[in-house]
Amino acid sequence: MNNPNTMTVLCSNFILRIALAVIFLSHSLHGIFTNNDVNDFGNLFLNKIGFAPFGNLIAWSVVILQIITSFLLIINRYCKTACAINIFILTAGILTVHLREGWFVVGGGRNGMEFSFLLICVLLSIIISKNYKKHVS
Repeated sequence: MNNPNTMTVLCSNFILRIALAVIFLSHSLHGIFTNNDVNDFGNLFLNKIGFAPFGNLIAWSVVILQIITSFLLIINRYCKTACAINIFILTAGILTVHLREGWFVVGGGRNGMEFSFLLICVLLSIIISKNYKKHVS
């Protein structure tokens, strides 16, 4: 554990895990506590693009999973599973929402996939660092 490379990986892993947890929690909690955002996403978007009658169930499942996985990232437990779940959610978001909007979130466009792509890359880096820790320790 005194290997400087291992300590660097562990420290950067900690920073990334906390940053992801903050992003996923703020996104999920905002959806819960502001004017029925989760229900609206389920009813007014997911149901209309072919997920009826399960749009609300899917929307609430995503929100609850992101809250649970955020806490798992914070406490550093089941991180690979938490990352895999969020990669699946983000990929589904890219395919159903962001792909048609293009690449840029702001600037060159609106509501694109660049932020989701970055989050997926960060989630993958956590999975990789967990494998690194296992092989080095």
